[in-house]
Amino acid sequence: MNETLKQLLSLAIAIGLFILFQNINPFHVSIQAQKVIAVAFLMITLWITEAIPMPVVSLLPLILFPLMGIAKIEEVAVPYADKIIFLFMGGFFLSVAIEKWNLHKRIALSIVQLTGTSGDKIILGFIIATGLLSMWLSNTATTMMMFPIAGSVIHVMEQNHDSNKHNIANFSVAMMLCIAYSSNFGGIATIIGTPPNVAYVAQLQKHYNYSFEFSQWMLICTPLSIIILFSLYIVLTKVLYKNKIKANSETKQLIADELKKLGKLSIAEKRVLIIFCITALLWIFKDLINQLKWVKLDDTIIALLAGVALFSVNAGKTENNISLLTWKDTEKMAWGILLLFGGGIALASQLEKVGLITKLGNWLAIYAGNNTFLLVFLIAFMSIFISEIMSNVAQVIVFAPVVAGIADALHMNPILLGLPMTLGASCASMLPMGTPPNAIVFASGKLKIKDMIKTGLVMNIICGILITLFCWYFVPTILNAIQIK
Repeated sequence: MNETLKQLLSLAIAIGLFILFQNINPFHVSIQAQKVIAVAFLMITLWITEAIPMPVVSLLPLILFPLMGIAKIEEVAVPYADKIIFLFMGGFFLSVAIEKWNLHKRIALSIVQLTGTSGDKIILGFIIATGLLSMWLSNTATTMMMFPIAGSVIHVMEQNHDSNKHNIANFSVAMMLCIAYSSNFGGIATIIGTPPNVAYVAQLQKHYNYSFEFSQWMLICTPLSIIILFSLYIVLTKVLYKNKIKANSETKQLIADELKKLGKLSIAEKRVLIIFCITALLWIFKDLINQLKWVKLDDTIIALLAGVALFSVNAGKTENNISLLTWKDTEKMAWGILLLFGGGIALASQLEKVGLITKLGNWLAIYAGNNTFLLVFLIAFMSIFISEIMSNVAQVIVFAPVVAGIADALHMNPILLGLPMTLGASCASMLPMGTPPNAIVFASGKLKIKDMIKTGLVMNIICGILITLFCWYFVPTILNAIQIK
């Protein structure tokens, strides 16, 4: 099938589903909800098939929601200026500067020299490093920092193993996916690791007047995070993307030579590195700084501060006496990803507004009945797959009260249902709009949508099973030990 025919067929299927769900109501929802479902099926189908560019698909809410009377354009446009969009922008500025001055190449070569030059060892090193960082930084910030480094490692490996393009292709895909997924899975280990954790702890405080201790969360969730990260390593290197790239003395010597060629850190590299380190430290310690009540920082403000600094700080002794970044440098940025995420947020906000998420929660309670194991299983899997198309923190905010009501009705400890819901929200792996890290690595151009869907489906199933078993068998023991009632 040629590309034109494939595109036309994909468009026909998407439009067909759009028309179909405007004229049938299998879920017995309101007219407004039915319209939102129709738009959701249209957008998701176009995103998956890539019949038209994904960022362009993300503009459809701005057109369809006002035309269909779902919401005014002033309301629909708000998510496209969500603070997460500007977090992306600031992070991309940082990545472009690191790449422009070759700092990423120096860091990447040092990492490869440290971990060894076999493909599997490099991927394992990145999984461990990214997972550990994501425990303390937001998953988005972690991906922003690791992304340019991973890209440079791929470039180095391409230069030294160009004889087998299949192995290098597998290695490249595995590297990009390991950055995104490790950021997501590592973040579940601590309360501050990912926004859904913070949102759920806040809901527990509000609804049950219970304060979840930082150490308690780590005791419960860090073991699960480690198991999922190990599963990710096995899936990427032993099952889906075997690279068979072995360590060899020639590659080691070449890496040493390349590092030698780079020489000492230039003034520009030092200044980019200083801004990079200050940004990372601010991301890590922002809560402590905020407690001093001097300023009120969040991840977005910090990222934008870094971006402004890069355009303001001089690069040192250069021919044109330029700043670390000029606006021309931003031509390399993946601007389409900003639209992609804005469209996802716009769709999610309308799904919430028409009550589809609450309806799904009520359906879960009715379907599971008194079978609590099945209920945990359904909540974990539903949370993972819903998070593919909506903001995970918004999902937790909406679902937390629903899950709490189910637990109260069944006289269960609410944490036994709330935890799988919260952890599942951070494990979406199939679509670029599932989590910010997914979107960031998809922008690399090293991935096709089918790679993310295939790998993501496998990891979604693994995460769903592990979360269910973990919350059913392990969590009650820990809850009793630390006396959380």
